[in-house]
Amino acid sequence: MKVGVLMGGISSEREVSLDSGNNVIEHLDKSKYEVIPVVIDKKTDVIEKVKDLDFALLMLHGKFGEDGRVQAILETYEIPYSGCGVLAGGLGVDKDITKQILRYNNIRTADWFVVKSVEEIDYAKIEEYGYPVMVKPVNGGGSVATFIVKKKEDVEAAVLDGLKWDEEIMIEKFLTDATEITCPVVNGKMTSVIAIEPKGEFFDYESKYTAEGSKRYVVELPEELHKEVEAMAVGTYHALKTSVLTRVDMLIKDGVPYVLEVNTLPGMTKNSLVPVSLKHFGIEMGEFLDMVIEESIKVRKRAYDLDNARNNGVEVIK
Repeated sequence: MKVGVLMGGISSEREVSLDSGNNVIEHLDKSKYEVIPVVIDKKTDVIEKVKDLDFALLMLHGKFGEDGRVQAILETYEIPYSGCGVLAGGLGVDKDITKQILRYNNIRTADWFVVKSVEEIDYAKIEEYGYPVMVKPVNGGGSVATFIVKKKEDVEAAVLDGLKWDEEIMIEKFLTDATEITCPVVNGKMTSVIAIEPKGEFFDYESKYTAEGSKRYVVELPEELHKEVEAMAVGTYHALKTSVLTRVDMLIKDGVPYVLEVNTLPGMTKNSLVPVSLKHFGIEMGEFLDMVIEESIKVRKRAYDLDNARNNGVEVIK
């Protein structure tokens, strides 16, 4: 089986994607797969480099990678690919839409609003939230252009900085003195709760992608809190129509969990959070990747078979 590891890309998370891809290539079983590194430098590379693949293992992050567009190209060629589908990718990368869906499904998340210019900043609403607030791109990742803003005078500059990276900026109530956790969800089941202790004020770029930037470890929560976190993580997985593997980030303040955001293509660098969970439970990376490939093929085959049946005028019985 020709397994192409798609990495690189054109987003602000390119270097992280390359690290994820190279780490995955190192751990894939070469006796099972013909492993092909597929480095994406421009959008047309996806069309030019994937046609001969039997499977695409996606290690792309951010725009044109995690947002469903690459997945749509792969579906056009009926090439099975890892993780979430087109719709889930598009929903998950948009933090505003994600939070709207969470609210609709009664899944707790902090208050927020979105602006497209500094003229749209609602200072009265920020006063209701209370400073500090979090300012970040709606469609960004890796905590790029993400700021904790502690006073009114700094809001505009943070928004302007964010607009260099995205067309929409989220201003979100910041939960002070909260504990950050993340919950991998595999095939609809939460596998663990990972606690994150960043050295800085929050889990920023350096904290995420350097070994010394934060402590990350599997943690046991009190039983009732664990049940609530699990229900919220699995509920988020289903609400956003994700599949195979998703990572749900949360904050716990005063014993109450809030969903922060969703990662439909979690990082797989040596310092990433999913590998931390695997290591804790003694699961080999290669074994985990086998499962991701096998389950993703099942999901994609079902979808492609349904599409082909409809195209051929065959009645589909679910």
